[in-house]
Amino acid sequence: MTKLLLATRNKDKIIEIKEILKELEVEIISASDFPNMPDVIEDRDTIEGNAIKKAIECARFTNLLTIADDTGLFVDALNGKPGVYASRFAGENCTYRDNRLKLLKEMEGKTSRSAQFRTVVAFASPDGLIATVEGKVDGVITEEEFGKNGFGYDQIFKANETGKTFGEINGNEKHKISHRGRAFRKMIPVIVTHTSGLRKVSKTEL
Repeated sequence: MTKLLLATRNKDKIIEIKEILKELEVEIISASDFPNMPDVIEDRDTIEGNAIKKAIECARFTNLLTIADDTGLFVDALNGKPGVYASRFAGENCTYRDNRLKLLKEMEGKTSRSAQFRTVVAFASPDGLIATVEGKVDGVITEEEFGKNGFGYDQIFKANETGKTFGEINGNEKHKISHRGRAFRKMIPVIVTHTSGLRKVSKTEL
């Protein structure tokens, strides 16, 4: 079976993305399988820019077709913050909960709590970018945490389509409506078109 690289070492994202792409006839591996691969510095000012940079750099390092994603949480009352900095809103090396608590603090007293999750997925070969797609979901920021499922901001983001936070629904329910689920499903036909040329990687290369 051919291999497709996920340009991330985030265990939660790897699990979620593998579940979304489980129907693909490829073996999905991650950046964690390449301990010598340097981390990509996410220094672009858009989620699209970060996703493209990660996909291209990891594809060139591994000589594999690669998919990478970047996600932002855009809160209207905070002029779009945390946006592209969602994963490090509370500072470098912060926890998921650190970010949630900081956001809840900044939202105190806000009557408008609308927000949008956006994910851009980039697909690249060692020769460069192949395609990008975007997935979005609208919702509101709750006033406290609800649910224990998911990760990141899931416990405080209530999707308009369900009336529940991502932390209150199971993985399958989340994948159907989530920003990441929508983006990766858009990318599936592109991946299918290109994986026939994906070279196999021997265990000694990992």
